[in-house]
Amino acid sequence: MAVVLGTAGHIDHGKTSLVRALTGIDCDRLGEEKRRGITIELGFAWVDLPGGERLGIVDVPGHERFVKNMVAGAAGVDFVMLVIAADEGVMPQTREHLEICSLLGIRNGFVA
Repeated sequence: MAVVLGTAGHIDHGKTSLVRALTGIDCDRLGEEKRRGITIELGFAWVDLPGGERLGIVDVPGHERFVKNMVAGAAGVDFVMLVIAADEGVMPQTREHLEICSLLGIRNGFVA
């Protein structure tokens, strides 16, 4: 059985970098994402867990202009990883993403 983890958090707080560090997969695949240094579209990664299960990961954009993409990605996740940059703390999209997760009924997660 696969379990799906979604990312959430403010732009530039390291969601995509953390997913890449955990999985080796760069979720930012579009040229525009690479040029601008921000996630625009949903990204997907996975990691095989001990015991043979697979953890799927949906990496979502943090920018307020792409919140519709964030909602689309978060709608089907089992739990969320709320990423908060240690040097900036909680920011506007951090709160917005957390509220969206709550509205979608996502009750399980952790902070990174």
